[in-house]
Amino acid sequence: MISVVHLGTIDYATGLRVQQQLVAFRKEEKIGDVLLLLEHKPVITLGRNAKAANVIASPELLAQRGVEIFECDRGGDVTFHGPGQLVGYPIFDLRGYAADGNRKTLGAVDFVRRLEEVLIRSCADLAIETKRMPGLTGVWTNANLLSSRAEQDDSKNRRAQSRDLLFADATTNAEAKLAAIGIHISRFVTSHGFALNVNTDLTYFNLIIPCGITTKPVTSMQQELNKPLDMNAVAESVARNFGTVFSSQMLWVESLDAILGLTVRAL
Repeated sequence: MISVVHLGTIDYATGLRVQQQLVAFRKEEKIGDVLLLLEHKPVITLGRNAKAANVIASPELLAQRGVEIFECDRGGDVTFHGPGQLVGYPIFDLRGYAADGNRKTLGAVDFVRRLEEVLIRSCADLAIETKRMPGLTGVWTNANLLSSRAEQDDSKNRRAQSRDLLFADATTNAEAKLAAIGIHISRFVTSHGFALNVNTDLTYFNLIIPCGITTKPVTSMQQELNKPLDMNAVAESVARNFGTVFSSQMLWVESLDAILGLTVRAL
């Protein structure tokens, strides 16, 4: 069973403290697996492989926009977290999940692939087709989305629509990043996780070179659908798909108190 807690909007420092406490308790088997869902106040984080040069905004501009900077021990490069972005921190003991093939314990790569699968399924729930990109981590919009939609339309409309699709394909980017993933594993227990752009203000990504990738843009669910989404509905979809992908029952709990007997303030 995986306990799910929605923490609302918290600053990044608090999120780190909560994760550290939960990881310690999980290693001691005082708690079971936990999925934290939340939003962060504006922050740029640098993973273990981050290059400082990928933060291209000046300290003055960051201060003007109210953006903090944190170095952390997750994998990956530079990314942004902020309002309208659903962040998920799975605190899982990977020894509880069987890997594909002969391995008894889920490894780091397989865990990341499963996180991607959760997000791909959740985007599909909300009518956004996404995919993996070879050699890159995360979830990306599908370049074939327009074509696949056209194929599903009535045949009498296909000819006219195909002309529009040719124009659209020539004027839009092939793929855009919708979700970033960066994890840390210590003694089989995971921390950090994913960031899914739901209603995110994408101008914040102009402050950085996201994940060190200059050739592909960043997008959001709101931009793809041309309308804002209900964050709670997205969170519910993500939690449900965690249950499916990790073959676990999901238990929503009111707060950390229900798991730890502690408050976020105490942490």
